[in-house]
Amino acid sequence: MLQKQKHTTIHDINTADVDLALRYINAKWDDLVRFYPEDNDTLIGLPRPYVIPSTKNSSGFAFEEIYYWDSYFIAQGLIRSGRPELAEGMLEDLLYLADRFGSIPNGSRYYLTGRSHPPFLTSYILDIYKINNDKKWLKKAKKVAEDEYEHVWMSDLHPNWRNVFHGLSRYYDINVLDKLAECESGWDMTTRFNDECLSYIPIDLNCLLYKYEMDFAEIAGILGEVAEAEVWKMRAKNRTAKVSYYLWDEKKGFFFDYNYKTDKLSDVWSLASYYALWSGLASKEQAERLVDNLDKFICKGGLSATSEHSHSPLPAGHYQWAYPNGWAPLHWIVIRGLEKYGYNVMAEYIATKWIDTNTQYFADNGIFREAYNVIDPAAKPEEGLYPPQEGYGWTNAVYIDLVKDYLDL
Repeated sequence: MLQKQKHTTIHDINTADVDLALRYINAKWDDLVRFYPEDNDTLIGLPRPYVIPSTKNSSGFAFEEIYYWDSYFIAQGLIRSGRPELAEGMLEDLLYLADRFGSIPNGSRYYLTGRSHPPFLTSYILDIYKINNDKKWLKKAKKVAEDEYEHVWMSDLHPNWRNVFHGLSRYYDINVLDKLAECESGWDMTTRFNDECLSYIPIDLNCLLYKYEMDFAEIAGILGEVAEAEVWKMRAKNRTAKVSYYLWDEKKGFFFDYNYKTDKLSDVWSLASYYALWSGLASKEQAERLVDNLDKFICKGGLSATSEHSHSPLPAGHYQWAYPNGWAPLHWIVIRGLEKYGYNVMAEYIATKWIDTNTQYFADNGIFREAYNVIDPAAKPEEGLYPPQEGYGWTNAVYIDLVKDYLDL
């Protein structure tokens, strides 16, 4: 098994700077907490306090709402920061939104209810179950997640027309617009879909749904529902076969998004492929080839969201989820995926590289960023449809999680 032994950890990280950064983050959590129990204009009221991605800063842009996939990554940092009650409360807010609207919106604004976000609900539920160990709560939460799986992600009818190709799903939006469907992907905006998101079967989404199916099997086993667990395992096995048939390029040794309307794989190499490691969908042989291709994304400051030489006919500008930007949640997915398949040397190399980028930037500027320019970590990242954000919820959280696992302070 390849371990990429040629990669070694980078120069010693200044532990004093790390300590200052951790102190900053722990103080920052309180600034990011919001509690609005009642609807207010476009803002949807939620029963428990939650963490927003970023406060108002020099860009003039501000958040007051909770976001779906942000919350999962933020929870990783909250749990490691000794704030499990806040992490559990945010999950309760997501479950409340699912009950109220029939899906978990992109964020808790009425104008964001036409789409969702990458689905991490079952992973979040299992993380919290490890803390509360409450089977009654687990059974109730499982029912909400099953409803989301069936009626949102596996629906073949508008307004949730996502299941479009042999049981594989796409990102969608109630307005049936490509750009808004791309916002549901969380990669707003990216070169991955050639501005035609509705035409693509995304690798990350279908790995997430595989993870749902395996998580449902695990939860059913915890609850003593043995026969149901086997049904979910069979669904996961079927999805694995379809994803490997349609989205795996054997010649290149990589998963790509698949345009089901043209029957062609995308030319864009992206870190979305590594969801196959994090979810456990990849075979041992596929994992080895994915690791062989990871060098395409490794830059001075970490991993770029897409490779430098990926083909894309799109003009430059506003594609912040692409080269040269690196993102905390994608680093976390890749690192945890590498660990799952035993590539611990490579996982440590990437983790310490990312920690160093964050630490150095904080030492120089006194802030964390939403995304970083991994080609030149001292420079500003490529801008998207909104200004680059300071803060930042999931960056803070992933930093804490990785520091605790990879630095001996």
